[in-house]
Amino acid sequence: MPHLTTPAIICAVRHHGEHGAVVRAMTPQHGLVSGYVRGGRSRQVRPVLQPGNIVQAEYRARTPDQLASLTVEMIHSRAPLIGEPLPAAAIDWTCALTAAALPEENAYPALHQALDGVLTAIEAAPAARGWAVALVRYELLLLTELGFGLDLDQCTVTGARGDLTYVSPKSAAAVSTAAATGYEARLLSLPPFLTAGGQAEWPDILNGLVLTGHFLERSILTDRRRDVLAARERLVERLKRAVA
Repeated sequence: MPHLTTPAIICAVRHHGEHGAVVRAMTPQHGLVSGYVRGGRSRQVRPVLQPGNIVQAEYRARTPDQLASLTVEMIHSRAPLIGEPLPAAAIDWTCALTAAALPEENAYPALHQALDGVLTAIEAAPAARGWAVALVRYELLLLTELGFGLDLDQCTVTGARGDLTYVSPKSAAAVSTAAATGYEARLLSLPPFLTAGGQAEWPDILNGLVLTGHFLERSILTDRRRDVLAARERLVERLKRAVA
């Protein structure tokens, strides 16, 4: 990709050298793309390179194998949310997950749209319940896009398509209430909003986070990627305290 100009969502920033930064940003048509920002640690550029911000990104590289140089211009800043613990933690986790999970330069237009939707909801909603459902759905979509989707269409035991209330932690398939009898403690709760749509109350939202968290940790956030789980743990703990 010798030259690319595109809107992008800043997902991760890593210091490089004394003054620069390597930035990973989510683009609509090229997926996650990395670039080196000269002066990325400067007072002028640091506020632009905040996870969650939307920028106009220009990548230039001499060869396809070279890390591109990157220049950015602010399109939309979410910096005002940095001082709000819950929204800040949600942005931090959602962007960190995206940067850690996705391979470089693979197009995921549905994920880009969903990521933008989650961040917009975090910014606009007056309370966390307004965006927490979108966050769980984003995690579920990411699992699906990476080939680890959950089978929530029918009961894996009986084939029934109704009354699906659990998920097998091993097969990632739905289980009906009848088939789960006696095995409830071994299964993960399946909140109705993940199959029927709509909004949800906090018990179902927290169950949704437990569900997606199990499969993210098992299938995607392994080995060196496990470090980002700390951001998720901080978010979940803050949500639990907020609704206690």
